[in-house]
Amino acid sequence: MPFKANASRRRHIPEQRHRVTNWAEYDAGLRARGSLTVWSTPETIEAWRAEPRTGRGGQPRYSALAITTALTLRAVFRLALRQTEGLIGSILALLGLDLGVPDHSTLSRRAEALEVPRPRCGREPVHLLVDSTGVRLCGPGEWLEEKHGTKRRRPWKKLHLATDADTGRIVASERLAGRSPARPSRRAGRALHRRRRLRPRRRLRRGRRAIPART
Repeated sequence: MPFKANASRRRHIPEQRHRVTNWAEYDAGLRARGSLTVWSTPETIEAWRAEPRTGRGGQPRYSALAITTALTLRAVFRLALRQTEGLIGSILALLGLDLGVPDHSTLSRRAEALEVPRPRCGREPVHLLVDSTGVRLCGPGEWLEEKHGTKRRRPWKKLHLATDADTGRIVASERLAGRSPARPSRRAGRALHRRRRLRPRRRLRRGRRAIPART
């Protein structure tokens, strides 16, 4: 069960000692995390409109702004492509805008070749925070490996990040691939212990004398 993932080291996790005293501001901050404000500008509406296709069976060509907006909302709310299509349609309906909604197949196709504009760095000095950490690749069966052990090597990647201290934006990144040492499983450890216990020991015969080395 997933709640047993940290059972072996639960006693080493310290308890939280910080007590909340400003409960009114704390509750207001928690409610503000779920607030959503959406507005549109005339330039956005004009750039959103898709050019109609005159050919038979042709789909409208949406602008990069529409595709970027849809994919951004998908990444923020962690939605699937069809759920993203429904979210964009409901937001446009609430705003009272008669605009087309990119379907899920269009979002999937355009996301492969979409060019995301990168913010330009000015000539002003930037204070960087460099972090070097190892990222271990794990899946939904992490608690199974914690409970029963693993028989294969766990892959990991070394990640170097350079973050702007003022804005928190990642300026540069470097990724190095590697492998972590294998962790012996409990079953393999028991088998090795049983094999050592059943192995016959060699005993020296009594009365056997050591032969002196020749000079």
